[in-house]
Amino acid sequence: MNQIIKQRLSDHLAVLQKLMESDLPQKLERCAALVEKALAEGHKVLFCGNGGSAADSQHLAAEFVGRFQKERKGLPAVALTVDTSILTAIANDYGYETVFARQVQALGEPGDVLIGISTSGNSQNVLLAIAEAKAKGIVCIGMTAEGGGKMAEACDICLAVPARVTARAQEMHILMGHILCELVDHE
Repeated sequence: MNQIIKQRLSDHLAVLQKLMESDLPQKLERCAALVEKALAEGHKVLFCGNGGSAADSQHLAAEFVGRFQKERKGLPAVALTVDTSILTAIANDYGYETVFARQVQALGEPGDVLIGISTSGNSQNVLLAIAEAKAKGIVCIGMTAEGGGKMAEACDICLAVPARVTARAQEMHILMGHILCELVDHE
């Protein structure tokens, strides 16, 4: 086997093992309970992130609105990363750092859940969205890499993957996102 492939698979397994031995499984269970409660009470889940984390936001919102593994009604979820007219208008008029906060201001309601994804935990536009959400009584969940950055303190629950390499953290973000979807599906 190619040495790079073998090493990356080994790296992935090492991060997964650290994740399993951490408090992240319990935190993920708490996140699922918060999302389930919000949805049961008629609220929605908002997602945001940049780059690969924007793609993860869209992916996970699609799992809620469409379906994950079992047939069920669509669940209200919105990726704040997808409307180019909104994103470019806000970025042009107010600055890129406000592209998610402005949407939370317009669309978020008390009882909703915001899931912000940032491997550094320091993305200004995600942090401002979290601040806006908190001001509106919206529960905030963060997905970050090791340490959590500023999001570790800003979020109600921060799922800080024990990895310093962005790719390894992102792999765990989508795994945790899929587990979250499955837990919600069961309820």
